[in-house]
Amino acid sequence: MRNKGVKVISKNRKAFHDYEIEDQFEAGIVLTGTEIKSIRKGSVNLRDAYARIDRGEVFLLGMHISPFEQGNRYNVDPIRTRKLLMHRKEIDKLAGLIKTRGLTLIPLDLHLRNGFAKVQLGLARGKKLYDKRATAAKRDAERMIQRKLKEQNYR
Repeated sequence: MRNKGVKVISKNRKAFHDYEIEDQFEAGIVLTGTEIKSIRKGSVNLRDAYARIDRGEVFLLGMHISPFEQGNRYNVDPIRTRKLLMHRKEIDKLAGLIKTRGLTLIPLDLHLRNGFAKVQLGLARGKKLYDKRATAAKRDAERMIQRKLKEQNYR
């Protein structure tokens, strides 16, 4: 899915643990001041971030971009709400899915594509505690199978 010229800056590992991802979308971010310099440095945290559609526009809330050290007065609030850039058809499709199926928009990763910061959004449904346990058990079982196969191949 990713092209050349794409550098992943930050991943939201918790998203795959807490949510079942149904679909993915890419969106640009409106940045101000020295935020792009902090992103290139890797000073980003997506853990508690989520996206919301308000009046036909998509906004990313809760993403923390640390202030750039040499930025002085050009630094902005690290947890401010940031506007995301998407096509109108994509936004309308997302709004419909969120309303009818009770899904959530969460950021999966932040990456640079051709010098521009982009967010990979996931259309997600929250997992229950027993779903998380089942996923962990399945992952452990697959890991054990791979380990046994590897041991057999070396004998």
